[in-house]
Amino acid sequence: MKIIANKGFTLIELLIVIAIIGILASSIVLQYGKSVEKSRYARAQSELSSIANGFMLYANDHNGEFPADVSRDIPPELENYISIQKSWPKAAWPGSVLDWDNWTDPDTGEPICQISIRFCPLNHPELCKFPNETWASNFDYYSAAYWCIQGACRSHDSQPIDHPGYCINCPH
Repeated sequence: MKIIANKGFTLIELLIVIAIIGILASSIVLQYGKSVEKSRYARAQSELSSIANGFMLYANDHNGEFPADVSRDIPPELENYISIQKSWPKAAWPGSVLDWDNWTDPDTGEPICQISIRFCPLNHPELCKFPNETWASNFDYYSAAYWCIQGACRSHDSQPIDHPGYCINCPH
């Protein structure tokens, strides 16, 4: 009588297979994270471009003037020029909001008009959520990503022009 040996996997073989699966899974998760950040950036570009076009149409109908600054809201008179009604949409990154900025440059006195993406709730710097991007690595409460429409755009009018920020439509 012949005894057939029970052929199974050894513990070493199982550990090797588990390690390979772990390495493959981690690389997939990393690639997924990168594609999510790229899609958020693409969404921001598209939305800001559309909103900027609405502001340009508004200025065209109002002798080149832009609406007054509104803190993290849409100027009411702009509703007829863009498809967004009543309130700004949430910005592309989690926890971020859109902000219309119409400032006087504190350095030159020239007008600045831009649409900013703010990553911190108003008056709550401890709750900031910045993008996982190299351009946002040194951001703080006053930092923003922005779409420049007019002037020497900047992160915040209370900060110097070189304060950390990122212009989405400027040549890089």
